Amino acid sequence: MKLGIYSFGDRAPDPRTGEQPSVARTLANTLERIKLADELGLGFYGLGEHHLDQYAISSPGTVLAAASSVTNQITLSSAVTVLSTEDPVRLYQQFTTLDQLSHGRAELLAGRGSFTESFPLFGNDLGDYDELFEEKLALLLHIDREDPLTWSGKFRPPLENARILPRPYGEHLRISVGTGGNPESSIRAGLLGLPVVYAVIGGQPERFAPLVDLYRRAGEAGEQPDLHVTMSAIGFIADKSQDAKETFYPYWLETMKYGARARGWAVPTRAEYDEHTRDAQALFVGSPEEIAERLIAVGKLTGADRYAMQMDWSGVPHADVMRAIELLGTEVLPLVEKEF
Repeated sequence: MKLGIYSFGDRAPDPRTGEQPSVARTLANTLERIKLADELGLGFYGLGEHHLDQYAISSPGTVLAAASSVTNQITLSSAVTVLSTEDPVRLYQQFTTLDQLSHGRAELLAGRGSFTESFPLFGNDLGDYDELFEEKLALLLHIDREDPLTWSGKFRPPLENARILPRPYGEHLRISVGTGGNPESSIRAGLLGLPVVYAVIGGQPERFAPLVDLYRRAGEAGEQPDLHVTMSAIGFIADKSQDAKETFYPYWLETMKYGARARGWAVPTRAEYDEHTRDAQALFVGSPEEIAERLIAVGKLTGADRYAMQMDWSGVPHADVMRAIELLGTEVLPLVEKEF
């Protein structure tokens, strides 16, 4: 089981100091983190797309292209690209360019996204939410599998004997589907034979095991499926368990407060946080040994091929994130590799 990291380029004001890092500084920090992850032998770094002031990354492909110049082996992925509001033709070109720059290390992780700000921004109707994703995913796969391509649909002009260039570094671009736990998404990915990435943003990850099983059973009915499962976790690693919990708490709480304002849920208490982080049950926050134990347990339960952690919520300080990445690569990874 490979280990990796994903990030949205968080740049919210620090809850302790009120200072907000610039976009330029956040992007520079992101490249340093990706470079370190590559040097440590981690297998994946994903960058998510957002169009809000508290995030620095609205164009993952651009940042990943920069990262390709300072890395050698790590997979460089979006996490996710909001496919519903993208043009699949241009998107494919962006990621095949990244694939050529990185000698085959690009991955396009397509999803619906957890926010909807890109819909009005790019002139899409939320009423077409499902249709947009279905059609654009189908077109994206046709582009990858057919050269030249003739195609027509509802949401963009038709293509007639079109060549979409450049082509990938290898035979195909790696295209994955992200889901937050919708059963239909697991079935779709399985039937299409696409790798699936489960975005675990709350609760214990064990609840995703039935969805992974559904994905695999759907894959058995598909054609030549590439059944590959990535699990994800929110968390943080420090040398000592309690230090990890104390460091991460104010940043986790800040994200929860934002969610409460945006979506109307109750702000969780410190007692709830302590319960979520107890033995790294729901939030993977703790010492390297604790995190390795949880990754191994959930990895075995789900048969995951890859596990990715998000550790920079609401702008956890750069030095702390770098140390967490170092611990993931030098202490957690060897324990996981030994077990698997």
